[in-house]
Amino acid sequence: MKKNKVMPFAMSALLVGSALTPAIVFAQDDVKEEEKEMTPSFIKAEGIIDSVEKRENATFYTIKNEDKPAGFYVTDKTLVFDNSGKEIALVKGDKVTIYTDANKPMLAIYPPQYSPEVVIVEKDETGSVAVGKFDETLLSEEHSLKLNVGEKTELSSLSGKEVKIDDLAGKNLLVFYSITTMSIPAQTPPEKIVVLDDVKDEGESKPEPQEPETTPDPEASEMEAAVEAIIAADHKMVKDVKMVPLRAIAEELGFTVKSTGNGAIITKEGEARSFTITRGEKNYGYNKALRQFEEAPALLEKWKTYVPVSFVEDLME
Repeated sequence: MKKNKVMPFAMSALLVGSALTPAIVFAQDDVKEEEKEMTPSFIKAEGIIDSVEKRENATFYTIKNEDKPAGFYVTDKTLVFDNSGKEIALVKGDKVTIYTDANKPMLAIYPPQYSPEVVIVEKDETGSVAVGKFDETLLSEEHSLKLNVGEKTELSSLSGKEVKIDDLAGKNLLVFYSITTMSIPAQTPPEKIVVLDDVKDEGESKPEPQEPETTPDPEASEMEAAVEAIIAADHKMVKDVKMVPLRAIAEELGFTVKSTGNGAIITKEGEARSFTITRGEKNYGYNKALRQFEEAPALLEKWKTYVPVSFVEDLME
């Protein structure tokens, strides 16, 4: 792991309105956040390092976690810390938690292989870690942790750029902390924050590509109208996500749907694209990569698998 990859900049942290001790602080807080089901910005996996293999441009580690083995690559850009925020080298036998950008393409293989942005080695030292997007108020995306950042908080970035408190809002962050209140959400004065500015932020504004003008395809228009009719007549709402019947829509668009018993493989003759769907799992295969649903496919009616309506756009690409 390269030294000086992140450049610390000293800041201070005070938890407004709370008295802090090295242990958890008990506080009264009547604020209640509405729980929202959402797709996390990072995929989390954990286990014990079982093997280490040096490769040309990276080191490949395998981890064991009961019946969930996995592998991951570490390069000179991967952040590797222990849970107290100290840079550390990985060795066989370490208990690790890895965090991988959920939007990053992945091979559809088993066991899964990750290229994480962050690897945390769980040591006996006091310290907790949070990885994910924090909003304009520095509240985590799952609404469970609120950051109270001050001058004693050590701030740095993955890119090496200088970071100020105002730069943290709406960004993907790696946060190290040791004390929290018992409020909802919990609040903490973090000891150290690293801005993961090499990870693409959701909602980042970018110019939309200009598509050339084309002559409308009557057949495509009829197909779209047929799909819209299916959606209007048959859809379910699951946690504010509109779910639509997979087979009916895929076959209307010319795909072949082959059942796997707990999901389906969707292909189209003459095209190299294929999709592998598994009920109950948000990840799905697209050729040799992995993508992610906002809500897992489910058997919402007998013999009928439903998927988020956004998947229709993938089929119509």
